[in-house]
Amino acid sequence: MADLIPDPMRAARLVLSLRRQGVTDDGVLTALETVDRGVFVAPHLSSMVAEDCALPIPCGQSIPRPIVTAKLLRALQVSPGKQERVLLIGSGSGYTAALLSQISRHVYGIERYERLVEQSRQRLSDLAVENVSIRHGNGLTGLQEHGPYDRILLTGAVKTIPAVLIEQLGKGGLLVTPIETSSGPQILRTVSKSKDVIDEPMPDRLALLSEGISQRL
Repeated sequence: MADLIPDPMRAARLVLSLRRQGVTDDGVLTALETVDRGVFVAPHLSSMVAEDCALPIPCGQSIPRPIVTAKLLRALQVSPGKQERVLLIGSGSGYTAALLSQISRHVYGIERYERLVEQSRQRLSDLAVENVSIRHGNGLTGLQEHGPYDRILLTGAVKTIPAVLIEQLGKGGLLVTPIETSSGPQILRTVSKSKDVIDEPMPDRLALLSEGISQRL
């Protein structure tokens, strides 16, 4: 079994950096301190995992900068102990799923690249993370069989939020996604089941999520 925190000093430096950038949510910070993103990237990138930069993963994807990940998680408003069920669209390397596993009851991840699904399942198994399920599929249609969800997080941008995802929110649920705008930077949008909307700036631009599943990777 791999360690969640192979380098406590590196984890502490990461949390200090995020606090300096205005991240104050204790649950989010504890999750980021507990789960080392170095487990989710190639070994030659291990020296960069505490740096404020995005890291490449297979299939042309990436793990965002820590501040971006922190803002996505903070916008979800997941409180440890409240037992939320989370749908994660674009689960990628499994890093965000592992973070959410620390502050929610169960995480259902969907990823369009089969290679990433297989790799993330293995990493989560190595870490003995038992409250995450990763599915190969089209995330933009959601995962109705396990809904409704308390929270839905999209790790890439969309131009409009698919109605089918809002339908899979439970009472009091929230959906968080980066939104691609016609001009200017992306925004981070939080939408409630009752269609209330909160927008805030995105620190970085994230790639648009694609429909369907990859036929080659």
